Amino acid sequence: MLSKNKRKRFVRGEYHKQKPEEITPQRLKNIALNYLKRFEATEATLRTMLQRRVSLYAFYDKEFDKKKALEWVEQIVAEFVQRQYVDDARFAEIKIRHGIESGKSPRYILNRLREKGVDDDMAEQILAKQDYDPFAAALQLTKKRKIGPYSQDAEIRKNRRDKDLAVLVRAGFDYDLALKVLDFVPEEENP
Repeated sequence: MLSKNKRKRFVRGEYHKQKPEEITPQRLKNIALNYLKRFEATEATLRTMLQRRVSLYAFYDKEFDKKKALEWVEQIVAEFVQRQYVDDARFAEIKIRHGIESGKSPRYILNRLREKGVDDDMAEQILAKQDYDPFAAALQLTKKRKIGPYSQDAEIRKNRRDKDLAVLVRAGFDYDLALKVLDFVPEEENP
C-alpha cells in the first residue's frame, strides 16, 4: 500500500488527492459564499482566493479557458460588493477595533490592512474615528506579554529592559512612548 503522501499530488505548496471539481460560475459563487460564511474578507482577498481556485483547476485541465473564468471571478466579486457581502470599510473597522483592543500600534494596524487590500485613506479615516490612546495600547501589550512594568519582579525588569524596549518598538510604538511605558509603575505596585 502506498503511503499517505504518495497517494496525493503536491501542487503549488499544497497536497491534492485528485483533480478538483470543474470550475463553473455557480461553483465559484458557492466557493465564495462558503468562504464568506467562515471569514470576513476584503475585495482583494476574495478575488485572490477565487483566482487561486481557478488557477488550480486550470493546472489540471489544460483545455480550460482560464481567461473566461477570471472574468467570472470579477463578476462575482462585483456582485458581492454590490450586495454588501464584502465591504472593505466594515472589514477595516472590525480589524481596527480588534487591533486597538489587542494593544497594537496604529502603524501595525494600518500595515496589516494594507496587506489585505484596504485603501490607505479609508483605513486612516476609520482609525481617526476610533478612541485610541497609544499609551494605553502599549500598556495593554506589555500586560499581555508580561514585560516591562508587568514582568515578574524588579530584577527581571531591569535585566530585560532593552529587550522589552525592542518588543515595543517592533510593535510599531514610538521610541519615546516605549520608554515612558517601561518606566510606568502600575498602581497596585505603588507604595
